[in-house]
Amino acid sequence: MKENRQYNNQRWLLNIGLGNSVVASRVVAIVTPSSAPMKRLKDDARERGKLIDSTQGRKTRALIITDSDHVILSAIQAETIAHRFLNMDSSPE
Repeated sequence: MKENRQYNNQRWLLNIGLGNSVVASRVVAIVTPSSAPMKRLKDDARERGKLIDSTQGRKTRALIITDSDHVILSAIQAETIAHRFLNMDSSPE
């Protein structure tokens, strides 16, 4: 299997850095955290208990929004995650 994808129960896992993955089909958006609306989104998710921090203490470089309204923080650039997402094959290896 390649580094940024795995096949598990017919669902692709998207590598979001530092050994963490999310189910690719659940991802709605991958955004940068620098704008005020994205900061509010992160704060709202924290208040609702829907924030998942996968940065391991590093600087947040991307917010991943899922279809269940969870917001996942990643230490990997949004462009890098988006590139990994777009390069996923539609069938397992």
